[in-house]
Amino acid sequence: MSRARRDVTGAFEALYGTAPEGVWAAPGRVNLIGEYTDFNDGFVMPLALPHTAVAAVSRRDDGLLRLHSADVEGGVVRLDVAGLAPLAGDLGWAAYPAGVVWALRAAGHPVTGADIHLASTVPTGAGLSSSAALEVVTALALNDLFGLQLSRPELAVLAQRAENAFVGVPCGVMDQMASACAIEGHALFLDTRDLAYRQVPFDLAAQGLRLLVVDTRVKHALGDGAYAERRAGCEAGARALGVRSLREVPYVQLPESLARLSEESVRRYVRHVVSDNHRVERTIALLDAGDAAAVGPVLTEGHASLRDDLRVSCPELDLVVEAANAAGALGARMTGGGFGGSAIVLVTEERAESVAAAVEKAFAGAGFAAPAVFPAVPSGGARRV
Repeated sequence: MSRARRDVTGAFEALYGTAPEGVWAAPGRVNLIGEYTDFNDGFVMPLALPHTAVAAVSRRDDGLLRLHSADVEGGVVRLDVAGLAPLAGDLGWAAYPAGVVWALRAAGHPVTGADIHLASTVPTGAGLSSSAALEVVTALALNDLFGLQLSRPELAVLAQRAENAFVGVPCGVMDQMASACAIEGHALFLDTRDLAYRQVPFDLAAQGLRLLVVDTRVKHALGDGAYAERRAGCEAGARALGVRSLREVPYVQLPESLARLSEESVRRYVRHVVSDNHRVERTIALLDAGDAAAVGPVLTEGHASLRDDLRVSCPELDLVVEAANAAGALGARMTGGGFGGSAIVLVTEERAESVAAAVEKAFAGAGFAAPAVFPAVPSGGARRV
């Protein structure tokens, strides 16, 4: 029995007076390329991290949902499953698992209650999908316990609905799909229009490379309106161009499409999304050709687009990219929703330590809090443990 399983099992027994029926885990993710494209029916390419949310769970048949987190101060949250309603009060962290129960029930699945204890090693506010990990681990556990027989993509879509409708964050489906469907040693090339996906081998060590995650420690919150404003701007751009989503705007037609847009912010958002879809396609071609090192400049190009067109970066994220590239990285970019969170750095093995040190030195010189730097190891998706 793993230590994480032992820990949540013991805590569950102490909280609820009996052993759980099972323990499940779901990972956070880091996105290699394709940002703000998922809610535009576009392409993304995330990979799962070894950091996970772990849940010990048992069924209940009395309509009671009891939730507890090892990572948040406070006691057990008690909720009536029949009374769960979107945006009804401030549930904090508990909104994510509660939202999954609501989404499952709203879809007609007979979830009659549960006791859940959660513990997570996914950093919160770091752009590494800690919320999706909580949602997916809850969804998988309830799927197994109640015999719902839902597929991984179906669970991901329900988890996304929980975050969109119940929590109120208009995210796309990338985070939940990565947490539910990733496999070890691979990145997930996902077409968010139809949820078709392909597992792409991503063995950087074999090519003498490493992907670093730099958590700036600047907490971001996607529920504060800025994310929603950009989504609304993208939707406005699609309407103005007469398409269902920006996915339908061909990259080769981008200049003429931009010329048809009058609002400056909408024009910038459209340019980013269409260009980032193209960057995903370029990245796939490079990885399929076995040339992962050539992905580096594509990452840096993507960061410039997020910084200048989408305007979702921050000084700390920009400094990671600047310092890493100046120290010899192959490329770098912010990852996730932005306004803080994390960046990724593609680097050769021999320069990994010196590049990380250069980023840390740059942060100290700028008076920023020290970042956390760790390798992104492509890991497996949600599973029973």
